Amino acid sequence: MPARPQDGTQAPDALVDDIEHTREQLAATIDALVDRTNPKNIAQRQLTRVKAQFIADDGSPRIDQIGKVAGAVAGFVVVVVLIRRIVG
Repeated sequence: MPARPQDGTQAPDALVDDIEHTREQLAATIDALVDRTNPKNIAQRQLTRVKAQFIADDGSPRIDQIGKVAGAVAGFVVVVVLIRRIVG
């Protein structure tokens, strides 16, 4: 802890050091925020999450998840075809 003068205030050198330390912390925080909010990084994180849903840790496809999506797509196509036949 830096030495304090009798009146309880910080010595000028200690104050300068404290300001510089705070400035470095703020710069690191801003850099982290810029990195987190970069659209390219956001897209990469989302792509990684989606891939994790369909590819197992060993690199093999997760058939259970792929089957669910394929079933949902097939069901949607059937509904669209039925609606078109009823309307058209």
